[in-house]
Amino acid sequence: MRALVTLALMLLMAGCTVGPDYARPPLDVPQTFANADRDANQTANVDWWRQYGDPELDALIAEALTGNRDMAIAAANIEQAAAVFTQSRSPLFPQIGYSGTATEERASETDEPLLYSVIDNPKSSFQTLAGASWEIDLWGRIRRLSEAARAELLATEAAWQGVTLSLVSSVAQSYIQLLGLDEQLVVARRTQAAYAESLRIFELRFAYGQVSQMNVVQARSQYETAAAAIPRLQSQVEQTENALSILLGRNPGPIHRGKAIGELSLPPVPVGLPSDLLASRPDIRQAEQRLVAANANIGAARALYFPTITLTGAYGFTSSELSDLFKGTSRMWSYAGSVTGPIFTGGAVTSGVRQAEAARKAALLSYEAAIQSAFADVENALDAQARLTEQMRSEERLVGANSEYVRLAHLQYEGGYAPYSTVLQAEQQLFPSELSAVQTRTALLTSLVNIYKAMGGGWRAAPAPSAAP
Repeated sequence: MRALVTLALMLLMAGCTVGPDYARPPLDVPQTFANADRDANQTANVDWWRQYGDPELDALIAEALTGNRDMAIAAANIEQAAAVFTQSRSPLFPQIGYSGTATEERASETDEPLLYSVIDNPKSSFQTLAGASWEIDLWGRIRRLSEAARAELLATEAAWQGVTLSLVSSVAQSYIQLLGLDEQLVVARRTQAAYAESLRIFELRFAYGQVSQMNVVQARSQYETAAAAIPRLQSQVEQTENALSILLGRNPGPIHRGKAIGELSLPPVPVGLPSDLLASRPDIRQAEQRLVAANANIGAARALYFPTITLTGAYGFTSSELSDLFKGTSRMWSYAGSVTGPIFTGGAVTSGVRQAEAARKAALLSYEAAIQSAFADVENALDAQARLTEQMRSEERLVGANSEYVRLAHLQYEGGYAPYSTVLQAEQQLFPSELSAVQTRTALLTSLVNIYKAMGGGWRAAPAPSAAP
């Protein structure tokens, strides 16, 4: 027995691992981002959402990270992958088990009456055995399978981090959109109140014959335009609150606000080298680990061409009497070694190798596609942020010009120098421009979320609940 174990250890130490070892493929990575701000400073890699300066947003994100159902599902997937990894490593060690049997058997005495006159019938048998088996991983099949399982575990952890990044980004975007809708509702109600006062004044003037009915109808048209916008905005507010509640792991309901959208700080635009995406984007790391797993599966498939060496052994006691079971004379043992290998499999092994090689090609293409998509996401997010910044400045100037236009139009109308249609035209331009300015500011704040998301977050999440060694 000692000789077999020694031989097994020597074979194991001298064994090779068939199949290709993983090496990151050469990548065509751009040197810079075309739309990056050259004057920006690198932002801190901690809790980027806190740079908006709203404690309520911070609290909502903390709640989402603990209560969201998708986060819990992703964490459970990590636990499952960790168990699979541990299971894949178990054949590297001897498998030891035990068994015990007790039987009572009576044979027919019809054919051999003389035989059963000298032996017991019925006959009892008792047996206890401890057995061990060990497959010598001479060609590295089990090690390759373990390598693939470990890569799948790391891919699952990257997927969990991707869910975390997506969740944080979605909560921030929904909260900013909610604040934007609140501000639009404020503008609509303020405008409605101003139009209601104008309508009241014109109705009084019409009653005293100072203005025509057309002026009254024009004032009512303005009022109803603002009034119609309010229920539409209220519906959007409620829908956004319900969607945000689901992200938080709550039942649909109202969401407490902190600052107004105009009070939120504009976070600085993060910058970095394009190659940083390879380490920071969870989807890229997930795709690479899938490639590592596919690469390892090639070695596991090729190892099936070679023989499998297995050692087995058993030690125990067997007796026809229970009282004699553990006596020295009842002791038994055995050990053996076996070698099995393929001669003709109808192409099964070769097909398995080809399947693994094709899976690696697909994983490599997916990895390269994930990298290209990541660079496109960053460029698009940076471009959107730059354009929205310009648009917001223009719309803020437009609101200022329209407000002055309304003021001057009222002065000219009250002084008798301009018809009411001039006032109507000015107010019709002011209301939508105010709504548009709020929408653009909302889009700008949201675009900064998209930049952080595209760059992999620029943050540190809590460690994944992984059981991997």
